[in-house]
Amino acid sequence: MEAESEPYVRLATLRTLHRVVADLNAARSLAGTLQAVVEGAVHGLGFDAAAVSLVRPDGDLVVAAVWEVEESGVGGPAVLLGQVGSRESWDRMLSVSDHWGTLRFLPYDRGWAIGTDVPTWTGDGPLPVYANDWHPRDFLFAPMYSAGGDLLGVLSVDRPRSGKRPGAWTREALEMFSLQASIAIGNARLRAEMQRALARLEKEQQALRASEESFRQAFEYAPSGMAITELHGAARGQLTRVNDALCRLLGRPRATLRRQSFADLVHPEDLALLQRTSAEGGRAELRLSRRDGGYQWVCLRNSVVADAGEGPSFLLTHVEDIEDRKRHELQLAHRASHDALTGLPNGAELRTRLGRRLCSLPPAAAAGHGPAFAHPEFSYSAHTAYDGPGGPTALAHGYGTSDPAFDRDLEAFAAGEVLSRFDHDPAHVHTAVPAEQPDGPEPWNAGHGAHRAPGAPDKGLAVLFCDLDGFKSINDRFGHNAGDAVLIEVARRLQQAVREGDTVARLGGDEFVVLADGIGREEAKDLAGRLRNAIIPPMRIDNRAMRVGVSLGIGWAGCGMSIEEVLHAADERMYDEKRARGGSVRGTRGERSHRRAG
Repeated sequence: MEAESEPYVRLATLRTLHRVVADLNAARSLAGTLQAVVEGAVHGLGFDAAAVSLVRPDGDLVVAAVWEVEESGVGGPAVLLGQVGSRESWDRMLSVSDHWGTLRFLPYDRGWAIGTDVPTWTGDGPLPVYANDWHPRDFLFAPMYSAGGDLLGVLSVDRPRSGKRPGAWTREALEMFSLQASIAIGNARLRAEMQRALARLEKEQQALRASEESFRQAFEYAPSGMAITELHGAARGQLTRVNDALCRLLGRPRATLRRQSFADLVHPEDLALLQRTSAEGGRAELRLSRRDGGYQWVCLRNSVVADAGEGPSFLLTHVEDIEDRKRHELQLAHRASHDALTGLPNGAELRTRLGRRLCSLPPAAAAGHGPAFAHPEFSYSAHTAYDGPGGPTALAHGYGTSDPAFDRDLEAFAAGEVLSRFDHDPAHVHTAVPAEQPDGPEPWNAGHGAHRAPGAPDKGLAVLFCDLDGFKSINDRFGHNAGDAVLIEVARRLQQAVREGDTVARLGGDEFVVLADGIGREEAKDLAGRLRNAIIPPMRIDNRAMRVGVSLGIGWAGCGMSIEEVLHAADERMYDEKRARGGSVRGTRGERSHRRAG
């Protein structure tokens, strides 16, 4: 530096200051900037040593860069690198120092203010002779602040090469240099933060790409069906992505499925179930249509894939093939509700179907609600689709239109209790016993007098009880195998003789029951005649001609009657018909001698 008494600044000094400031801005990292600060203070401002203490995130200051013209053997600033001083000690030391503008000068006689945890060094220069001479224990600090006024760090300089305490020019030059240094340090920190952010972003993008690739492979190569459904916009509900397993399961190409939705593919009876299935965590077992026109049982499990900022993005659906399990369940349920020998509905299923038509409404009130067949939805003709392997089983398991009220009450109803179904099922269509003919009932065609009411309808639910005559002799003479073959043939003939929609059930042994809904008394008589004519002709069993007869009784079901009461009434009519024909009348049910197979 030029002499302090010189009234002007030499051009070389300004050039030196400009060069060291340019070096600050040319640094490519924070460490390089800090090193440029201490070197600039030494080479550009005329000091022999300099150090920068940088504020850490916790507020304390760490010595981050040092420089001196000639490295000292002991006690030089290089030994301070990495040492930490508390913010409290630094603030106390700066507060007791002399204020030279933005600079802080701590003379050696105030060394008591230096905290024990503040890293310092003592120069090895000569002791002062004059008052303006530099003392080895003098300290000069240039605090550096951010644009917001936060302390970034402190530049410490020592041993002016002039041997004097800095004059006005040197102080002003140091203030200017520290200001530029604070700007350079702030920019370097910003660049470092940006580089770290870019590195984090690149790492996150790599992780995202890896995650997307993992998802793509898991989605595409999953052994079970997978689908992605759009949740927003005009394509809401549409399948936007499907995997090969789903295409194979439904026999449909990918391009076709991507133009459809699950609502387009679901079985009509399962549409309401699909619509009730929640998006998040929803699960449903239903049928989806295949390309060949059939339906495939599947289990759908939904999960929402959401964006943290924008909310739900799309719906991921796992489609599991449960066809074999469903078929097995239906087969088991069918076996439970159907006779193993004849394939007809068994006694339990007969009571189930009959119970759906009965309630506790008094007969007089039931007669005012119209005949049962006025609403086929609740008549047995509506259930003909369920008479096969997927028949009543489907209703019992909730796959079709079932009656929850009846399902809850069946056991009590079958035991003879009268249930208040009318109170909680207003959609129930009441059954009433049809009016009798003026000439009175035949012995084998009678209703239950206690349940007929004035204004009764012309048609109702007939219960035809059929008991085979001569079956025991076939069993005894030709064996049980021949007897089973006779029962199978009788079941076949009964099914051919009834109307479409009627139910033929095997109650047990050689007893069969036919439910005929929406039928009048004369029509019931005609039906009984057809059943008799179907059974009487000889049948060929094991190259032998065998013949059985049949006794028939026609009863009528009506609301207010229990299931057992209805069956008992038809059974009694069958006995009346047997007595009228002069046949042998067996004892009570427990005393009957015929074999009860199935």
